[in-house]
Amino acid sequence: MSSKRQTNSAGLRRDIELLEVLGKYEVEHKSGLGVIRIAEMAGREKTQVSRALATLAEQGLVDRDPNTMFYRLGWRLYALSAQTFEAHLTSVAAPYLRRLAELAQETTHLCVLRHDEVLTLSTAAPAHGFRAVWEGLTSPAPSTSAGRVLLCEWDETSLAAKWTPEALASVMGQRIFKSTEELSDELKKVRQQGFSVVDEEFEIGVVGCSAPIRDASGRIVAAINIGAPKARLESKLDQAARLTRKVANELSQTLYSPS
Repeated sequence: MSSKRQTNSAGLRRDIELLEVLGKYEVEHKSGLGVIRIAEMAGREKTQVSRALATLAEQGLVDRDPNTMFYRLGWRLYALSAQTFEAHLTSVAAPYLRRLAELAQETTHLCVLRHDEVLTLSTAAPAHGFRAVWEGLTSPAPSTSAGRVLLCEWDETSLAAKWTPEALASVMGQRIFKSTEELSDELKKVRQQGFSVVDEEFEIGVVGCSAPIRDASGRIVAAINIGAPKARLESKLDQAARLTRKVANELSQTLYSPS
């Protein structure tokens, strides 16, 4: 039994080594590697590597391009990574959301981009406030302050490919961008300010603000949002946006802290 466990552990270590080879390479190249090159980098026999990669591919841990026959990290790894990250993010962000809710006296939300929509991961309300259920709900990215924050550092090519005039015309909301250029101009303002503000652009009678949360490399991975009735928040919306930006920056610094 002990010998079998050791064999299984050794096999697992070797599989992890192959995943690490693909991960290191893809950081810079993104296009994958052939079996021979993977075997060379791992210091193993080609036939052993080929069998191991075939098994990993069956489980979705690596993908094989049918044209080039190159391997790259698989969809299941990215799915597991996303789930793990979001769980960690939600846990770390909780006290920041609560603090912002108390400072602003408004409900706060933690949001991420899921495909072309904004997904709310968690919500915090001030002590005296009514707490509506927002977790798991989605909203269109171009129409919301959180969505604009999450889109604001997309490159022009990706933006134009995803948000064509036809795609923008189908977005729900009170403000409809007529062109990719118009959306791009709005996102430029968001980058310059470090936050986004909307005034009845998604829903009549509602205003909101959002600021980005960044990972250790500076990439935007989430947004903190405040949304409230216009009659209550309009006069202090800019102040709320700057406060949201401050708290989001603090959360970004904490998110990947060794402590």
